[in-house]
Amino acid sequence: MASILFASVPINGHVAPLLSLAREFALRGDRVRFLTGRRFRDQVVATGAEHIPLPAAADFDDRDLSAAFPERDGLSPVRALAFDVEHLFVRPGVPQYARIQEALREEPADAIVVDPAFAAGALLVGLPAAQRPAVVVGGVIPLNLSAPGLAPFGFGLPPLDGVLGRLRNAVLGALVSRVFAPVDRAAREVTEQVHGRGARVLVMDWIRHAEQIVQCTVPSFEYPRAGAPVRFAGPVASSGLAEHPRPEWWPELDGSRPVIHVTQGTLANDDPAELILPTIEACADEDVLVVVATGGLPASRLGALPANVRVAEFLPYEELMPKTSLMVSNGGYGGVQFALRHGVPLVVAPGKEDKVEVAARTAWSGVGINLRRQRPRPAQLRRAVAEVLREPAYRAAARRLQAEIEASAGAAGFPAIVDAVVVAHRTRAANL
Repeated sequence: MASILFASVPINGHVAPLLSLAREFALRGDRVRFLTGRRFRDQVVATGAEHIPLPAAADFDDRDLSAAFPERDGLSPVRALAFDVEHLFVRPGVPQYARIQEALREEPADAIVVDPAFAAGALLVGLPAAQRPAVVVGGVIPLNLSAPGLAPFGFGLPPLDGVLGRLRNAVLGALVSRVFAPVDRAAREVTEQVHGRGARVLVMDWIRHAEQIVQCTVPSFEYPRAGAPVRFAGPVASSGLAEHPRPEWWPELDGSRPVIHVTQGTLANDDPAELILPTIEACADEDVLVVVATGGLPASRLGALPANVRVAEFLPYEELMPKTSLMVSNGGYGGVQFALRHGVPLVVAPGKEDKVEVAARTAWSGVGINLRRQRPRPAQLRRAVAEVLREPAYRAAARRLQAEIEASAGAAGFPAIVDAVVVAHRTRAANL
């Protein structure tokens, strides 16, 4: 029986897919502990794992980041990313690390599976291999790993080789150095507190030093990086909404007209004017059925609706996706992966966090259109929806990824990957 410790920042989009992985270890009888925010206790226990709460200094409620970090509002995507990396990810690294070491003293672990945004992971890989368990990164966000031809993470730009690519990336790298200066300072402070030395934490590239990165997508949805320690598991999370009942209008999803599904997820949905309402307006005069999942927002908040719109707070996604012609999304990694699991092409209007990177990969892989803005105009949405419905290449690309996903190991294959990493790590540690 293996002993596995999971660790994640308290953000639903990071925790949910790791819960699917934790469940697989628990199902085969392993000892599983899961360190994350207090609000996820019940979900963790439901997988068969023991919940370990994060210290208060590293815990927050991702459902209302504006309340916890009001200075975050109004920032550009790149500056918002820098703010998040510093305040949500890097600075909590010290209490995260302290709690992990406490958990390891209470009970050793064979491996630690960490969310790539969990700063204590960077601190752990700074230790000699003999002084820590194997560290495996569960890639639940777009892969943040530098490589030739790639722009810095957060700009949402596809690979560009040659002279132009080098020039573009050098200019953007210089900009990132200025914008991320507070992050660098925070990283040095965190490292000095933990390790007592001035070496910087590899905040934006630390996962390269883990024993293994297991990316929760397929290769066709990720930029190529030669020589990186990356394996692809395919999407690992279910929709989490399959228990919700069919609404009374469900029989209308009979294939008589294209179904356009639009959602802003379950967190970034407090302002439907960002994406839901513009999509409704864009499709009001089209021969389509617009299906809206508000993610818990009362349907009354949407106001008067055109005749071709159907609304529910939550929907049974496992049943909805096979009936969907196109999904309009704000770029949540899990939601986009779920659509691709069913061969559904996309139109993405990315919000903050890592969503610009998800949108860029959507366009790069050919499975949809990246609108490159959080608040698209109805006219932009109308054109994008019409193009994806008209051009068969988008659906064909989505179905190619669907086939690749179906051939991937998924969550069920994750424990075997970790087993091999543990054996290799023990051999390496013994030879040091």
